[in-house]
Amino acid sequence: MSAFHNLNLRASDGQELPLAPFKGRVLLVVNVASKCGLTPQYLGLEHLYQTYRDRGFSVLGLPCNEFAAQESASEDETQAFCSRTYGVSFPLSSKLAVNGHERHPLYRLLAGEGAEFPGDISWNFEKFLIGHDGRVLARFSPRTSPDDPALIRAIEKALN
Repeated sequence: MSAFHNLNLRASDGQELPLAPFKGRVLLVVNVASKCGLTPQYLGLEHLYQTYRDRGFSVLGLPCNEFAAQESASEDETQAFCSRTYGVSFPLSSKLAVNGHERHPLYRLLAGEGAEFPGDISWNFEKFLIGHDGRVLARFSPRTSPDDPALIRAIEKALN
């Protein structure tokens, strides 16, 4: 199993969220926040999830409070907000650190030293496309909307 699929997170409901069940699926990993100017991207992320999930695609939202404290709510409040406001049905983790000394092991793998696309996460809604095998295929800036043709092409290519 890949290093990616060996990782475990905690879901927003406090339960374990192992990444092993995503093996064999294409996954878009996104650090998210509820009080950000980019928060409406949740709609597009949910649309991508609904459009491609039957073809082996998932979205994983990772709430982060590192950027201007834009995810200061509790995990329960975040989950309720996302479901109620944007219809989010894809999994959300508990809050985690994406940069600095407290960087979660997932983000050390995605963006740390020796990563395929290294460098600090610049803001909320930065996206990583993960292949069936757990390899990072692409990295997209926070400003790349979920309906961006380059992102959609990358997802479709990974699914084929």
